[in-house]
Amino acid sequence: MLETLDAAAVRRWCASGLAALQRHQGEIDDLNVYPVPDGDTGTNLVLTLTSAQQALAMDLETLPDDGHTPHGHALRLMARGALLGARGNSGVILSQILRGFADALAAAPAVRGRQLAAALADAATAAYAAVAHPVEGTLLTVVAAAARAAEQADTDDLRAVARAAAGGAARALARTPEQLPALARAGVVDAGGRGLCLLLDALVEVVTGESPARPAPAPPAVRPPATAVRETGSPAYAYEVQYLLDATDEAVARLRGELDGLGDSLVIVGDGGPGGGTWNVHVHVNDVGAAVEAGVVAGRPHRITVTRFADQVAPAAPLPAPLPDGRAAVVVATGAGIAELFAGEGATVVPANPSTGELLDAIRATGAARVVVLPNDPNTQSVASAAAREAHRLGVKVSVVPTRSPVQALAALAVRDPKRRFEDDVIAMAEAAGACRYAEVCHASREALTVAGPCRPGDVLALVEGEVHLIGADLLDTCTAMVDRMLGGGGELVTLLCGADAPAGLADRVREHVEWSWPFVEVQAYEGGQPHYPLLVGVE
Repeated sequence: MLETLDAAAVRRWCASGLAALQRHQGEIDDLNVYPVPDGDTGTNLVLTLTSAQQALAMDLETLPDDGHTPHGHALRLMARGALLGARGNSGVILSQILRGFADALAAAPAVRGRQLAAALADAATAAYAAVAHPVEGTLLTVVAAAARAAEQADTDDLRAVARAAAGGAARALARTPEQLPALARAGVVDAGGRGLCLLLDALVEVVTGESPARPAPAPPAVRPPATAVRETGSPAYAYEVQYLLDATDEAVARLRGELDGLGDSLVIVGDGGPGGGTWNVHVHVNDVGAAVEAGVVAGRPHRITVTRFADQVAPAAPLPAPLPDGRAAVVVATGAGIAELFAGEGATVVPANPSTGELLDAIRATGAARVVVLPNDPNTQSVASAAAREAHRLGVKVSVVPTRSPVQALAALAVRDPKRRFEDDVIAMAEAAGACRYAEVCHASREALTVAGPCRPGDVLALVEGEVHLIGADLLDTCTAMVDRMLGGGGELVTLLCGADAPAGLADRVREHVEWSWPFVEVQAYEGGQPHYPLLVGVE
C-alpha cells in the first residue's frame, strides 16, 4: 500500500490501466451507440494509452531537468505520449485529462490524498475546456463526478481518496443513460466513461494493492441498426478529421472558432509547450479541405487522418460472410486531400503506416469477397501482403497492387472496371500503376551524399522513382526542372498533388510551366495535404 504516488507507481498505473483497457476493449466497443470509427471507443482508448506507455518506456532513466519531481516528470511523459497518440473523441479527451492531472502534480513534493483530489479537479476542468460544446452523460460527466467524490473525501489518505474517486466515477457512469437519451434507448452506459472507470480502478489497485470488485455494465440491448445514433455530433457531417498541430495559443484560439463553424464534435487539446507547443485537433466536418487548410493557416499540421463515416460502418454483430460478387479497393493514404480523392473513387481509405490488423479490419469491413489493396509505400507493401494472407483464410481474395506513391494509386483506380473478371481488373490496375512514373519534392533534413551529389540541410531535393535526381535551392525551379526531366521521356498526363507545407500557388505555377513548355500534355492538380513533400508528381 502506498502513502504517496511516486514515479514507479505512475508507471505501474499506466501499465495496469492499459492492461485493463485491453481486457475490456471489446466490451467498451460494444457500448458504442453508433457504428462508425469515432465509436470504437475501446480501441481508441487502448491506442491512446499505448502511446502513453511507450513514452514512459522510452524515458526510463531520464531525470527531470525542468524543476519537476520524478513523479511529475513521469506524469508529463504519460500525458504527452497520450496526446501524440490520441485516437478519436474519447482518446483526445482522455489525453487532456492526463495533462490536467500532470500539470497539477508536476511540482508537488508529494502526492497524498488532497493533492490527488486537486489534480482530478484540474483534470475535469481541462477536459471540459477542451470540448467546444460539452455534453453531459459522457466521459466529461464521469471525470467531474470522480473529482467531486475525491474532494468530498477531505483527507490526506491517498488510498481513501483514490477509492472515493473510483466509486464516484462508477456511480456517475451508471447514471449516464438518465442524461443521454441515446444511451437509454440503446440500453448502455457511456463507453468513454467506462474506460475512465477502468483507469481509476487501476489506480486504486496500484495504491492499495486491492482490485475493486465492480460488476461489468449490462450488455447492450439488441437493437435494429436504424436506431443507432452518434455518441457525439450530428449525422449531418460525413467525415472525421484529426491531426497534430504545432501552433501558438493565439492561432489555436482562432482555429477553434473557424472549425466550430465548419462542423461539430470539436476537441482541441495541447501539451502546454512553450509558445503553444503541440495540439491534437479532432472535428467532424463535410469540407475536409477547409478543416485541414484552417490547420495550415494556424500552424504546421501533421499526422493527418481522414475517415468517411459511410465507408467505415461497423455492424454490432459479427461481420457477415463476404458477398461472393462484391468487389472493393482499400487504399493507404497520407494527407486529407489525397484521402478525399480516394474516397471519391469509392475506395476505403486507411491512414498511413497501418498495422496488419488495421488493414485486415478495413478489408473485412468492405464486405466484399474480392479486394484490391494499394499500399502506396514500399514499407507498407509487406504489411499489405500479410493482411492479404490473413484475409484469404477468412474467405476473402485479396490482391496487392504494389503502388509506391499515391499518384500511382490514382492511375490504378482510374482504370478499375467491375465488369471485367477480378483477375483481369487487377492486371489492368497494376499495368496502369506501373506506367505512371512518380516523383516527389522535399527539403533535405541533413547533410548527405546522394547520386545527384552532396546536399545540405534545407536544400530542395527532387526524387524520381525514389532516387535523388536534382538538388536545388529554389522550390519552384526544382519542381519545374523535375517535371521537364520526366516529360523528356514522354508522357501525356501530369498529376500534381500539393502538400500541406507547399507555398500558395505552387501547383498553378507548375501547371503554367507545363502548359507553356509542353502544350500537348494534360495537367491535373489537386490539394493533397500530405506532410513533408510539398509536391508529388505522376506522369503517364
